[in-house]
Amino acid sequence: MQPIEFENGAVQIDAAIVAEGLGLTPALLQREMRAGRVTSLAERGIDADSGRHRLTFFSEHRRFRVVVDDTGAILQRSSVDFGHSGLPKSVHRTSG
Repeated sequence: MQPIEFENGAVQIDAAIVAEGLGLTPALLQREMRAGRVTSLAERGIDADSGRHRLTFFSEHRRFRVVVDDTGAILQRSSVDFGHSGLPKSVHRTSG
C-alpha cells in the first residue's frame, strides 16, 4: 500500500503516518480509534483547492492534519498539541 491511497471514494492512509502525527504508537492509535477517542474528518478541495484533500485526525490532546493531492502525495502536514488543557471543542469533530 502507498502511504495514502484513494479507492472508490474512500481514503486509506498508513496508520504509522497518523500515529506519528498524533504522538501515538500504531497499536495505541488502533485502540483509540476503536474506542472512539481518535476521530477523523476528510475534506475534498474545491475551486482553487481542487485536486487536494485535507485529512484531519483528532485525539484528546492533539490535532494532526495532512493535505494531499489526487495521487496521494503529501503536500503539507501539521500537528498541534494542546497539552493538558485538551483539544478545544471548536477544533474537534466527532466523525468524518
